[in-house]
Amino acid sequence: MDLFTTGYGFEFLFRWIHFMAGIAWIGMLYYFNLVQTPFFASELGGSAKSAMTRGLVPTAMWWFRWGAMFTFATGWLLILMYLGMDGLSLGDGLITRILTGGALGTLMWVNVWFVIWPAQRDFVIKNAMQVAGGGQAIPEAAAKGALAGRISRTNMLFSIPMLFFMGSARHMTPGFLEGTNDALYWLLVLAVILAVQLNAQLGVAPGRQKYLSTVSGTIHMGLGLTLVLYLLGVVVNS
Repeated sequence: MDLFTTGYGFEFLFRWIHFMAGIAWIGMLYYFNLVQTPFFASELGGSAKSAMTRGLVPTAMWWFRWGAMFTFATGWLLILMYLGMDGLSLGDGLITRILTGGALGTLMWVNVWFVIWPAQRDFVIKNAMQVAGGGQAIPEAAAKGALAGRISRTNMLFSIPMLFFMGSARHMTPGFLEGTNDALYWLLVLAVILAVQLNAQLGVAPGRQKYLSTVSGTIHMGLGLTLVLYLLGVVVNS
């Protein structure tokens, strides 16, 4: 009964839900980027794209966005529980590591609900439905689909440092991010993360988004961003 009567029991339940929802969310994210998008670019995939967009994509997007929602909600509930139960403060290294991953995860959630899903729902899926029914194509569908694709690849990129910092919270040397320069750390970290986000979202210089054009480029950029954020934490708090 401790599972339902103690704070630590509820913490475990929320963490369990957080893990399951996160697997559904990131699993669908990786499916879209590692499987579906490359398939649609092939000859066979191109011929099946309309039918899959109308039949498969709406279901996949449902699991994708609600997995993101439950991961986001339980993640912030867990952070509040850590602050309340374990005597941790915002300056504690464990909380800083969790919040670094949480900042990336929160931006990824925003991307899902306010960029990727609206673009898919209102333009890409709707366009496929209209054209299949004999109607006119939506002129903005291609541009909105490209934006959704760039942001989806950016979320995949962000997932790499996000998982690194979430994993480091309790499984890394306690000294990492234990320091007194948190304000400088957050200023630099948020500036770097937002620069990557804006580069993908604004689309003002396509050449600067070349890393998003391939799976390998996205993964390498994600690993590079992880290294940059890690080194910022080491240098700023050294």
